Amino acid sequence: MTRIGIIGGGLMGKEVASALARWCALEIQPDQPTLTAVADVSDAARAWFDRIPSIALKTADYRELLASKDVDAVYVAVPHDLHEQIYLDVLKAGKDLFAEKPFGMDLKQAMNVALSARTSGRFVRCSSEFPFYPGAQRVFQAVKSGQLGRIIEVRAGFWHSSDLDPSKPINWKRQKARCGEAGVMNDLGLHVWHIPMRLGWKPVRVHAQLNNIFPQRPDASGQLVPCDTDDNAIWNVDALIGGHETPMRIEVKRIAPGETNTWFIEVYGTEGSIRYSTKDPKTLWTFRREKEQMWQRIDLGHQTQFPVVTGPIFEFGFPDAFLQMWAAFLAERAGTLGDRFGCATPDECVLAHRLNEAALESSSTKSVVQLDL
Repeated sequence: MTRIGIIGGGLMGKEVASALARWCALEIQPDQPTLTAVADVSDAARAWFDRIPSIALKTADYRELLASKDVDAVYVAVPHDLHEQIYLDVLKAGKDLFAEKPFGMDLKQAMNVALSARTSGRFVRCSSEFPFYPGAQRVFQAVKSGQLGRIIEVRAGFWHSSDLDPSKPINWKRQKARCGEAGVMNDLGLHVWHIPMRLGWKPVRVHAQLNNIFPQRPDASGQLVPCDTDDNAIWNVDALIGGHETPMRIEVKRIAPGETNTWFIEVYGTEGSIRYSTKDPKTLWTFRREKEQMWQRIDLGHQTQFPVVTGPIFEFGFPDAFLQMWAAFLAERAGTLGDRFGCATPDECVLAHRLNEAALESSSTKSVVQLDL
């Protein structure tokens, strides 16, 4: 049994509680997690967890949670400016860590966390849910198998339109002081880079396009204040894939009209191609090089790397991906993940920050940036 504590009882903290409450749905249970503690400065946030009977500790001070002998691993979901200190404190307390991206405001902070993860000997992983969708897994396996031939182009992204309304009040994600200079790249980037990194694709050059579409937003009183993070970001990348330099386009957008929360990946090869988007979560598109040009539509069900009681004909959604991600975290922690897809690592978080820095440099100098990763 692994006893779980949560630091940050907001949206993602509640998702953790919900996923652990559904643990019985897993046919293969790599561990038996129990939620025992939650820390949040908000009384209302802590009160929500009154519905979880296994929680014995609710506190406004996360250090009290870290001092508890009834916590083995901690999930942290707090704004970026709090990442470094809290993540380092978790590791110093001798707890394993599962936490939100991007593991710090910038490259230096991410490297500090990664170093502490190595020297502490604790098991550390980063939250990234979308690669656990069945369609995303099918894309990963198709590329890994080599059945697509030589990869000739890759497109991937994460779009939503949450900031399309210019009257939406500013929040911490729109402020460099709390989100970091990389802005939307810090917020969404790792979700898109997770699969390319895991496949070993190596970026060698980056030309980035960053766009701050609404440089002002109202604060809580309605007064316009600076909104100094970029809303949208595009990496145009030359990547080494199978020994060949291959064009890869990675997009993260807070302002993508018509998109609620769309993650996608498209991989084109000489022998075949494959593409998947959470906008149409049951659909996987595949292409084979034959005499006639034809894309095939496959209707996906609930086929997951950790089988569940849910019938295979039913649709898969974000809470299901969250459950699969947690199963992967605890399986890898227990040494039983095998060849299944795993959660993002601290080193992958560091690499994401290196790509963010390259994008910032490219955008500011209007140039192509060489990478030595």
